[in-house]
Amino acid sequence: MKKKKLAGAFLSLTLAAGVLAGCSGSGSSDKTSGDGDTIKIGVNLELSGGVASYGQSISEGLELATAEINKEGIDGKKIKLIKVDNKSEASEATSGAIKLTSQDKVAAIVGAATSTNSIAQVQIAQDNKVPVISPSGTSPEITFSKDKLNDYIFRTSFIDPFQGTVAANFATKEIKAKSAAIYIDSASDYSKGLAAAFKEQFEKNGGKIVAEEAYIAKDTDFRSTLTRLKSAKPDFIFLPGYYEEAGLIVKQARETGLDVPFMGGDGWDSPKLVEIAGAKALNNTFITNHYSSGDPDEKIQKFVSAYKAKYKDKSPDAFNALGYDTGYFLADAIKRAGSADSEKIKEALEKTKNLELVTGTFTLDKKHNPIKSATILEFKEGKQVFNTKINP
Repeated sequence: MKKKKLAGAFLSLTLAAGVLAGCSGSGSSDKTSGDGDTIKIGVNLELSGGVASYGQSISEGLELATAEINKEGIDGKKIKLIKVDNKSEASEATSGAIKLTSQDKVAAIVGAATSTNSIAQVQIAQDNKVPVISPSGTSPEITFSKDKLNDYIFRTSFIDPFQGTVAANFATKEIKAKSAAIYIDSASDYSKGLAAAFKEQFEKNGGKIVAEEAYIAKDTDFRSTLTRLKSAKPDFIFLPGYYEEAGLIVKQARETGLDVPFMGGDGWDSPKLVEIAGAKALNNTFITNHYSSGDPDEKIQKFVSAYKAKYKDKSPDAFNALGYDTGYFLADAIKRAGSADSEKIKEALEKTKNLELVTGTFTLDKKHNPIKSATILEFKEGKQVFNTKINP
């Protein structure tokens, strides 16, 4: 996910990071200092602010995984989570990464939820040689930018182009759409990335894009734009944004008589979406996502049961699952590394192959992106219903 909220303080914090990096030295086993029987893992998430729903869900999933892992431990050690709240802001994510690497001396960092806030940690992680795993950052630039691999940066989720391509194939092959409109958040690289991939694949499949419109994050009235989209008479509308605006857009679209199928990406995945849009308005809408709690796969149902037992029968969403998987992704690497040393963990993460997790069995590619499946979910009366699973 990528939320374009780069604050002016980002530059100064990044410069400060360079100074602190020079003081902290390279990643080494001293990052697990303390009582000697813990492995300190930093958690840099959006626990408040505009996309707190994502960060809080990831945190819950990670805590569940950590509790399970700590029952046996890793070579006699327990994982200790050290959390910072980046408040859904890139500048806060940067300062959080500085604290975790330089003050807390963690062995690795989990976070952030969004792409922008994940990218805000890259230079600190690279300078301090501390691996960072973004559970849900889908921008390709998190791990690979300017033709260069960010070799200490990893992710648990699939990337934006994959989601957009899957959505286009679903629209043409399953919905049988011949024409489509695209409605994006003009300030979100996440939204623009999905839209670009969707458009390319939809046209490749023989479809026609009949309208393209944009909105600005925090807008609340979309009726005039929706009227223009309605006049273009699309068979299908692709809306790759976040739940706050997506919910209002779908609600207002139905009110204007725009009843065609809508589809979004994992940015729609929040319980608040139904509160905003209303259950009825969400009928005939779809999303690409990382998993479905309704998938009958045994490993998934075991996770769902464990999550409900811990969190008072609440059904886990995809961000819960990604947080959970990130915990096991990291624990698996620590076990294979035979060490809590940051550089050895990084090397083990790179060699991850055929790791069976809740959101799929994946192998890391050369750009540190997991190769795994995507799930299509449909909303029916406010409930997410498993539709199908698309393999890579």
